Order: sequence, then C-alpha cells, then structure tokens
Amino acid sequence: MRLSREGGYVLLTISDDGGGINVEAVKSKAIERGIITKDSDVSDQDVMQFVMHAGFSTAAKLTQISGRGVGMDVVNSEIKQLGGSVTIDSTMHVGTEFTIRIPFTVSINRALMVVVKDETFAVPLNTIEGIVRVSPYELEAYYQPDAPMFEYAGQPYRLNYMGEMLNKKGGPILEGQVALMPVILARSGDDSVALQVDRVIGSREVVVKSLGPQFNEVGGVSGATVLGDGRVVIILDVMALVQNHETRQKEQEDKPEIVEIEPVYQARKIMIVDDSVTVRKVTTRLMERQGWEVTTAKDGVDAINQLQDYYPDIMLLDIEMPKMDGFGVLRAVRRDPRLGSLPIIMITSRTGEKHKQQAFELGVNQYLGKPFQEANLLNTIESVIEETKS
Repeated sequence: MRLSREGGYVLLTISDDGGGINVEAVKSKAIERGIITKDSDVSDQDVMQFVMHAGFSTAAKLTQISGRGVGMDVVNSEIKQLGGSVTIDSTMHVGTEFTIRIPFTVSINRALMVVVKDETFAVPLNTIEGIVRVSPYELEAYYQPDAPMFEYAGQPYRLNYMGEMLNKKGGPILEGQVALMPVILARSGDDSVALQVDRVIGSREVVVKSLGPQFNEVGGVSGATVLGDGRVVIILDVMALVQNHETRQKEQEDKPEIVEIEPVYQARKIMIVDDSVTVRKVTTRLMERQGWEVTTAKDGVDAINQLQDYYPDIMLLDIEMPKMDGFGVLRAVRRDPRLGSLPIIMITSRTGEKHKQQAFELGVNQYLGKPFQEANLLNTIESVIEETKS
C-alpha cells in the first residue's frame, strides 16, 4: 500500500502478488451480460474495469462472502461520490494494482501558471518533470503527421499542443514567431508527454479547491484556485488531460456508422412539492398510474436542492410549506437560466384572487385549488406542457 499526492489529489495505490485478473474470463462475462459485443475492440486495460459494474462476477459458485458481484461496484460508487476515481491494472500470475484518486477538499500546492489561447491555467509543479524552450521551426516539424517523437536528454516524449487537449479552436501560432516556445514535460510511469503552451507566467503557491460533484466527469481538471485579482483559474491534471483527449480521439475513430433505430420510450418526469405526506402519496399514485416518473420534495428547500441535479418535465407546487414556501420556489426557479422555462402548476388551498394574481405575476403556468379533480389535473398538465412546447 502506497500513499502519495498528485496535484489536488491523494493517490492510494494498493497492490498484491496474487494470480491477477483473468482478462478473458472478464471479457466473456461482459459479452454474456451485454456490456460489449464479441466484435468490440476493447483493450485489456478497459476490460479489467468491468469488474466495477454492479453485480459483475466471474465466480462459478456463490459462497457466504463472494460470488455475488457486490464489492467493487460499491467501492467505485463511493469514491465517485467523493469526486475521485479507481483504476485497475493487472498482470496474470504477477498481481493486481488498484489506484484510487481522491481529491483534497482544500489544499495548498505550488503550481506553474501557463497561458493557452489567452486563458490562464495552473499546472501543479509536482506533476511536471521539466520545462524546455523549443524554436517554432522545430515545433512545426514535430507537428507533421509522420514526424518522430520529441526527444529531450535522450528521452522520447509525445508532443501535443495543450490548446488541442482543452478543445480550443485553432492550433498553435508558429508562423512569424522567432522566440523560443515553452514546452512542459510530464511523466507518469512509462507514459511521457510534452505539451506546448503559448506562454509561461511563472510559479506561485495556490489554494486548491474542489469543483464539486458536478465536475466529476470532466477529465483533466483537478480543481480550481482564485488569484489575488479575483480571477478563477482551473488547475489541470496534465496526464489525465492527455488520456482524456486520446480516449476522445479513439472514440471518434471507432464511432460506428449511424443506423436509424426505433425511438426508445422514456417516461416523462414530474416533481411534486408539498409538505403534506398524504397529498404527496395520493398524487404520486395518480401520476405513476399514468406512466410518469415521480420525484417528491417535502418543502421548498428540498425542491431547490434536488433541482440542482434534476430537471423534470413539469412541477406541481404547493404554497404553504415550511423553510421556503411555494412563492419562494417559484422566484428561485424563474431567476435560474437553466430552470427558467420549467412548467409549474400551483395546487393550493389558497384559492383567493390575491394569491392567484401573485402566482401569475411570478410566472406560474396554471393555478388549481385543493382538493383537485384527477381528470382536471391530468388535462391541465397536458395543456401546460403543450403550451410550453409551442
């Protein structure tokens, strides 16, 4: 077991000297479960990651402690919730190595500040092997299709422009340049890369902050920092950035021919926001009978929290609730650019003209009184959805 630090991450490496993972057995099981097909071109490294799927097991029989495929999927899920990742590397009859990356919530690190296409990024110094300056003429030659690998001190490196890794439009500006261009050298195990940047500002101590679970799937980003002038700068994980870029390229190359298929039915989603348990249960049963996917919230705060990661097709909203009432929810939703056009029907016992007028001024789509008639509610939902589509 080894513990180290890489950028804004803690790296926990756990290895053994056992029999290793039987890649062929894992691949056969993946084909059997429909995860891949027999014709799929999947590397051994990618096949090993299938053991983290829920219920995945190559065991021939069940015992009290193994064989059910429960274990690695739980570990993977918990680590992902922390914003980390797990990778597996194994060699038959040699052993298996698990690498767990977990981000610091907040840490202090030294980073190199670089500029790519007029945007500043930070690269942790402990991930950089060196910085060299290369003439634009040499770089232009290395970027040619059949060019050899970039070499420094007798070591070969795969040369790329960092702007390409970051999906920036346009390649490096080399024409007319006479000054030497900065190239960052980085290495992880046997993998070595050289990344050209437009400019190097210098190194400084930065406070690394996690970006939260919303950015877990963004490859090559290990966190962010705030500079003294208030600018937010993304902190890059160089090796992960390169791997993510290569994966995207491979997916584009392996992209199958588009075949028209029958559209798959997807249940429409509805959120029911009411502090009454009885109302939530009755309305949920009604909507589920109509084939809707139902999510409920017990008050306004609960609804706003859920809406950060969830976008229903329509919301049914009560007015009188603890913590945040229906009007507060309505205001928050209409101010949010992502949620602003969400259809909302208010269902409340407050049937007076004053409350109804206030609701329409805040942007509600329809206003119904309690108790509601099931047929009337269903018709109102359909008409509101049709109106918002047109």
